[in-house]
Amino acid sequence: MPPLIAIVGRPNVGKSTLFNRIVGSRRAIVGDEPGITRDRLYGEAEWRGRQFRVVDTGGIIPAENELIPAEIFRQARVAVEEAAAVIMVVDGRAELAAPDMELARLLIRTGKPVFLAVNKIDTDKQEGLSNEFHRLGIRGLFPVSAEHGRGVDDLLDAVLEVLPRPEVQSTEDTGKTQEQLPEIKVAIIGHPNVGKSTLLNRLTGTARAIVSPVPGTTRDAVDEIVVRDGRRFRFIDTAGIRRKGKTRLMAEKLSVIMARKHLEAADMALLVIDATEGVSALDAAIAGYAHESGRSVIILVNKWDLITSGEKKPVSQSKAARIQESKRPADRAAYEQRLRYALKFLNYAPVLFVSAETAKGTEKIIPMLEKVAAERRKRIPTGEMNRFLQRIDFERASVPMRQRVKIYYMTQAAVAPPTFILFTDRNVKLHFSYQRFLENQIRRAFGFVGTPIWIKNRARE
Repeated sequence: MPPLIAIVGRPNVGKSTLFNRIVGSRRAIVGDEPGITRDRLYGEAEWRGRQFRVVDTGGIIPAENELIPAEIFRQARVAVEEAAAVIMVVDGRAELAAPDMELARLLIRTGKPVFLAVNKIDTDKQEGLSNEFHRLGIRGLFPVSAEHGRGVDDLLDAVLEVLPRPEVQSTEDTGKTQEQLPEIKVAIIGHPNVGKSTLLNRLTGTARAIVSPVPGTTRDAVDEIVVRDGRRFRFIDTAGIRRKGKTRLMAEKLSVIMARKHLEAADMALLVIDATEGVSALDAAIAGYAHESGRSVIILVNKWDLITSGEKKPVSQSKAARIQESKRPADRAAYEQRLRYALKFLNYAPVLFVSAETAKGTEKIIPMLEKVAAERRKRIPTGEMNRFLQRIDFERASVPMRQRVKIYYMTQAAVAPPTFILFTDRNVKLHFSYQRFLENQIRRAFGFVGTPIWIKNRARE
């Protein structure tokens, strides 16, 4: 792995802006609200031909005892322990404070090379503001403007000098590694507080994401790579998607936008449903995002242990009736039947009943991901498709005669998701019932478990 640089500092000093500047993309959410970043956020970068990784951490308040600030501090300590070098960021326009002094002492004690980025120094006239920060005792001090890129090149030049050079692998070995480890991007999606971060921690076997009972704890998309039997999975824990009217802070609005962006960049989605709440309208809307964007989907009914044990958790009065109804039959078949009715358009998605908290049922997730990944990239030869076409009884399709078309032949044009082209006698949009009938017939003959099927038609002439 390329060497790692950790970016640390107090809240709202510009760590995420510097992180985005170094990695060259808007990977981290940036705003004026303090404490936007919470989890560790990794990115890859290159400078002067050298490859390295960067980790952005949440704002550190060393003496804070509340749950989320304490978890942010723990995540930052993990990042510093992993790192080959540390960049401490301070606000050059603010006065030097006691927490800055304490944090600097903690970093110096680690024995890692530490560099001080005095941020928000946008002009030559403001460079004098950085002199006060020599009191922190960090020798490598650099006035920078993360927003405008000023001074960042000098900072990176100095950091590169202390980074270890990675071992050079032969092209033959590199090729083998890439061939053995094809990466599949899996987005973990759902509304707030359904257990997405707990699931990520369970799948990775680490405390990778901050878990708390506070809805909306995760803001940036947290990703982690898991290698199982030569297959690489990149799990992306996205922020809980909620209705527009329910998001008040700008950071929350941005996190919802980024969650949808990361979903569209993924190959597959794990849709997490809270078993104690049942399927809500918001769950159906989130599932619709994944379906319409062509992502393969696996539905995870999480907290199933609370259903089978009969344990109740405090809920609002508006949800009480639905939860009591969902708890009445602790029968998977009955629960899945109601779930399928609420998510009719995801009839192709497999359903797993799990408990991320206790790990029950989670061992089935990786094998199911491998199966769905293979189905997503399955290709059917044109000859086989046309033999299949001859066997279909189109009279069974509930479509008015005037809206039917004559199909001459059919071919699979693409994979991920599987896309089929029908060559017909007329260039008209296929009736919804016609498309659904064809899709069901294709699934019956060829499978395509867990992945949407796209069907398009063209006039033969």
